[in-house]
Amino acid sequence: MEAFRDKVAIVTGGGSGIGRELCLELGRRGARVITADINAAGATQVAAEITASGGTAEAQAVDVTSCVAVEALVAGVVAAHGRIDYLFNNAGIGIAGEERDVTLDDWHRVFAVNLWGVVHGVRAAYPYMLRQGFGHIINTASLAGLTTAPLQNSYTASKHAVVGLSGGLRVEAAGHGVRVSVVCPGLIDTPILRTTEFRGMDREALQGVVEGRMTSAAVCAQVVLRGVAKNKPIIVVTAAAFAIWWLTRLSPRAAMWLWRSVFLARIRRTLAAPPAR
Repeated sequence: MEAFRDKVAIVTGGGSGIGRELCLELGRRGARVITADINAAGATQVAAEITASGGTAEAQAVDVTSCVAVEALVAGVVAAHGRIDYLFNNAGIGIAGEERDVTLDDWHRVFAVNLWGVVHGVRAAYPYMLRQGFGHIINTASLAGLTTAPLQNSYTASKHAVVGLSGGLRVEAAGHGVRVSVVCPGLIDTPILRTTEFRGMDREALQGVVEGRMTSAAVCAQVVLRGVAKNKPIIVVTAAAFAIWWLTRLSPRAAMWLWRSVFLARIRRTLAAPPAR
């Protein structure tokens, strides 16, 4: 609890899902929380929940695809509070479908949020943290950033890039008192499953595969903050995600077989099956 008390924390994508639960948990642990989201109403609601529970929070509307907007967010927080202790680059989107069905515009949209949104956050906060001599940047990637995940190639590629960025920055920042971690959740019950756009497949096909296997976003947030407090370089959430990560490291071929023969094959069978009467 003490690791976050009175600390200044910005959470992008803080209006829903993992970001929302991170904000609420940080509030319970005594942090000064800035809930930042492109959905201003969602961010405001989360901040109100924190303050109603006796915590300290404020809401900020921000589009992470705009470097100017993210720089203004961080600069405003530093001006108001005198420092920034934590930046959670958490905002993300997904577009699912086989590569033959997605468009180049889909790729640009996913990268604009999932990768460039993280880059913008890093570029905005890192200089302040260097001058302070302390701070912690936490980038949300995914299990998809540690393994091979079909049907979401743009999402997977963006998350691999976030993992690579986080590792390199962690090495550079360590000598300056700044910490960097990357979060790699498995299946988490968040609105992203409902907001993900599908190409050449439907939402029900994916839901049939993942149903009953998801961990709550609240539990995810608790695991993340434990990892942050311990300064873990990679914070993997869910036992299944950890197992798949290790399988990928031990035998990439076996991991690809698993994704192809179990996950992808099951979804293709679901799509090919006639609708229930």
